[in-house]
Amino acid sequence: MKDSNDPVEPGKAVGGAKGPDELRQQIQETRGQLGDTVEELAAKADVKARARARGAELKDKASEAGHAVQDKATEAGHVVQGKAVEAGHVVQDKAVQAGHVVQDKAVQAGHVVQSRATQAGHAVQDNVPQPVRTAVTNAVQAGKRHPRPVLIAGAGVVVAAGLLRRRHNGHH
Repeated sequence: MKDSNDPVEPGKAVGGAKGPDELRQQIQETRGQLGDTVEELAAKADVKARARARGAELKDKASEAGHAVQDKATEAGHVVQGKAVEAGHVVQDKAVQAGHVVQDKAVQAGHVVQSRATQAGHAVQDNVPQPVRTAVTNAVQAGKRHPRPVLIAGAGVVVAAGLLRRRHNGHH
């Protein structure tokens, strides 16, 4: 049996060519096939080009993966931001509610203090003898009509009280 890679004997037709034109045609086809085969072998032998191609392919895959990670991180950031805003609103609402509770309690306490002060004022007023009440009322009305003498007298009382206090505490 004859191998297809065996050299062709001169003068014999390859593959049963029926004439010189057909033989030329077969030679052209064989040359084309050999050229393709040589190019494939050269490409396989060109390690640098294959490495560059593989590197470019890996770079593209890494870039795609990086974009996917970036998109997921952005999405996660939006989710976290939304939850933070929602939590902020909850805290703000609770703070407003607590402020209202404190305000209500302060108003209630103010009413209690005012009521007790009114009761104490009435108790004092009821226990002060009538002549003292009359004298105080007259002094207040006189002070309203002539404030300057009342201010001077008040200043004198303050100075006298200060001097008495200093003597009482041992300062001469």
